[in-house]
Amino acid sequence: MKRSPDQPVAAVRIEDGQHREQQEMLAQETPVALVYNGRSHVVMMATPADLEDFAIGFSLTEGVIDSPDEMRIVDITENHDGIAIQMWLQQSRFDLVAERGRNLTGRTGCGLCGSDSLAQAIRPVRRVHPSHGISPDALCSAFSRLQAAQPLNAATGATHAAAILCADRSLIVREDVGRHNAIDKAVGGLMRGGQVSLALLVTSRASYEVVHKAAQAGIALVAAISAPTALAVQIAEDAGVTLAGFVRDGRVTVYSGAMAPA
Repeated sequence: MKRSPDQPVAAVRIEDGQHREQQEMLAQETPVALVYNGRSHVVMMATPADLEDFAIGFSLTEGVIDSPDEMRIVDITENHDGIAIQMWLQQSRFDLVAERGRNLTGRTGCGLCGSDSLAQAIRPVRRVHPSHGISPDALCSAFSRLQAAQPLNAATGATHAAAILCADRSLIVREDVGRHNAIDKAVGGLMRGGQVSLALLVTSRASYEVVHKAAQAGIALVAAISAPTALAVQIAEDAGVTLAGFVRDGRVTVYSGAMAPA
């Protein structure tokens, strides 16, 4: 039976000294194993939705593949312990994965859990092609649409969202309890749809991993509703990514690169 991304639970709300029994919707947090050629590579805690997108996006942003045609999803299986996504990789790609030896458990929203060494923690970043140019007004407008396109968060109040703003100004929106998972799902949706990306939008801070994942996917602009970290700005400069933070209430703060005129 396919798992739902949310689940009703009984709760008691206490307000102004009054106790009221009610039903609350909570986001699901499920172990999801990503398995390449029969070998488990990572187990992530994720929302059980858009799993095909998740598998493709994670594989791309983590450098397992360089393009979606280097892998295929064989099966997605469920049992009482969680979900396993079975994938096939070209042998040359699988050999690289096996060499890395990265078999880990990822906590919700964790980007570096399980790295074998400090050298692995900060990986080289891919340079991107220059941005097509997005004005601050267009970016704020896209964020306004993103805020209205999060049904799971509206129901549970517990999920992050990531969106790819495409060249045709459409949004590919994905939600997850983990912000990095949401990015992987959005990137996977982009790759499966074959669209051209303009920007990655995230409803969180812009960490190192957010910028790194965007660069791996060839996305030249990252915009966050909150602040970036100092390392994220450094990585954005290294990758040629335009990085904007505090995109809210009609304002944008640019930390790296430049935006098109209004």
